[in-house]
Amino acid sequence: MRTQLIIFIVCLMAYTSCGKPDNARLVEEGRVLVESNDCKTCHHPTNKNIGPAHKTVAEKYEYTDANVKMLAEKIIKGGSGTWGEMAMNPHPDLKQEDAEKIARYVLSLDGEQPK
Repeated sequence: MRTQLIIFIVCLMAYTSCGKPDNARLVEEGRVLVESNDCKTCHHPTNKNIGPAHKTVAEKYEYTDANVKMLAEKIIKGGSGTWGEMAMNPHPDLKQEDAEKIARYVLSLDGEQPK
């Protein structure tokens, strides 16, 4: 009976983790993308610069898949009005997948886990 329970638990763990992206890996890849792109020109992790601090963005938005996609769209298309009159430059050459990694990194900065 004990062996069957262990096999069941192992199978359940394998099933529940199958197909789910490793959030920690995606967040780290997002951090690297922030470092290698022009994000630091206007944003700082914790201090307001030309644009809002990334942590302030994380505090404003809940860490959900919908907000990851919404922020990725703002990163790619740019925009204005959310954080004042200064417009954010668009990044049309950034792939959706990479913009979502950046959004995951930003949303992780307040310590919230994805929902």
